[in-house]
Amino acid sequence: MLRAALTPRLIGLFVLMVVLVVAFVLLGIWQLDVARSAGQSTQNHQMQDRPVTPITAVMQPAQSFPRSGSLRPVRATGHYDGARQELVAGRTLNGRNGFWVLTPLVVDGSGARLPVVRGFVADPAHVPAPLTGAGQVTVTGALAPGESPATGSFPAGQIGAINLAVLANTWGGTVYNAFVFATDESPTATAAPVVTFPPPQPGGGGFHLLNAGYAVQWWAFACFAVYVWVRMVRDEYAAEQAAQLPSGRIADNEDIEDGDQPAAEAVETKDRQ
Repeated sequence: MLRAALTPRLIGLFVLMVVLVVAFVLLGIWQLDVARSAGQSTQNHQMQDRPVTPITAVMQPAQSFPRSGSLRPVRATGHYDGARQELVAGRTLNGRNGFWVLTPLVVDGSGARLPVVRGFVADPAHVPAPLTGAGQVTVTGALAPGESPATGSFPAGQIGAINLAVLANTWGGTVYNAFVFATDESPTATAAPVVTFPPPQPGGGGFHLLNAGYAVQWWAFACFAVYVWVRMVRDEYAAEQAAQLPSGRIADNEDIEDGDQPAAEAVETKDRQ
């Protein structure tokens, strides 16, 4: 079969098959990326279209984090407790290493503290407290669950993670089982060099089923191209075998008939006698 595959015609078809397979595979990968991007875009639009909800309507102090609360837009009104501000180490923004500026917001009505990531700062030595003139402030942002405990030791005023149990012991009083990535303040209570840290994008993303189907279709075309070439090799090999076998069998039959004819004539003559 290898000899059949090495004929000039099948070698040319093999090259064509390889080109087609590579093209079909790449087209499938492209469609898969489109499916992921479209799914992510759809999910982002769904997240952005969710209305901003007062924190009191989403969860209560000391209540468990709601199942559908991750990155949910919320709004809370209160005043910042700048004396209990912390810097969360090991954070990155636009390729720069730095810290999250985490400040408790004492929510009006409940008096519970809601941890708020007011922004990002690169230099821990220059972190301004919330502007005192702001007084009561309304914070809008994305809700997030607490983080796992961090290992290692940190200087005073710094922590390695937003561990809500640790913050409850440090800050005292009641602490929400969530924190907020602030995207807006009214009035503004945060000044440079602290810059807004954008909430993370939702994970998972999902797929856009139509484009995912196109990806599978292109990969099926690639498999079919391989199948067609293999089938052509097998057909070529079968044709070669068929061209050889009949000629040999005919020659054998002719030899037998030629060799048996004198013997048959001798038997017939003997019978007549």
